[in-house]
Amino acid sequence: MRALLWRDLALAVRAGGGFGLGLAFFLIVTVLVPFGVGPETARLSAIAPGILWIGALLACLLSLDRIFALDFEDGTLDLLATAPLPLEGIVAVKALAHWITTGLPLVAAAPALGIFLSLPGPGYPWLFLSLLIGTPALSVIGTFGAALTVGLKRGGLLLSLLVLPLYVPTLIFGAEAARRGAAGLPVETPLLLLAGVSAGALALLPFAAAAVLRVSLR
Repeated sequence: MRALLWRDLALAVRAGGGFGLGLAFFLIVTVLVPFGVGPETARLSAIAPGILWIGALLACLLSLDRIFALDFEDGTLDLLATAPLPLEGIVAVKALAHWITTGLPLVAAAPALGIFLSLPGPGYPWLFLSLLIGTPALSVIGTFGAALTVGLKRGGLLLSLLVLPLYVPTLIFGAEAARRGAAGLPVETPLLLLAGVSAGALALLPFAAAAVLRVSLR
């Protein structure tokens, strides 16, 4: 498992579809929003939590099609499926690798990018915490979507259409937690709901993705 994790991390960095691309997209979205909605501090402060969460969500989408596609093309996925490792564990490791190379850098960069959107001071720790809790769900859900579309030519658009509706609960609870934190309101309820979504995704979707992969590899 550890060797597979290090392999996927190395491939993500070498292929150029890892944290660099996601961070660049996240930065572009954050910088362009003030040009679109205006420079008023009050308006930017009100929409900052939601915009930052949307930017992180869309940045996660960029590298989802690479989770299984390269391994499927060169036959590595067939070898992994016949290895003594459980396929569910392989799926979980690939989701973890995606989160480390994509989700974790976004979590670290979001508070700094919040400056561009005039995020209120109390909102920074809650934005960081909500992304830290919610981005694992984005990676696991994305891994499930990548398993559904593995082997399909030009499946990137279909993958986005399949995954985006599943991202909606994570986006709602994560953005609401950050918004309430920025406004000084209680954040326990959206944070607990967000943690529940992440825990449910981590517990169930690796098994669902493994079942889909078994069907695709027959």
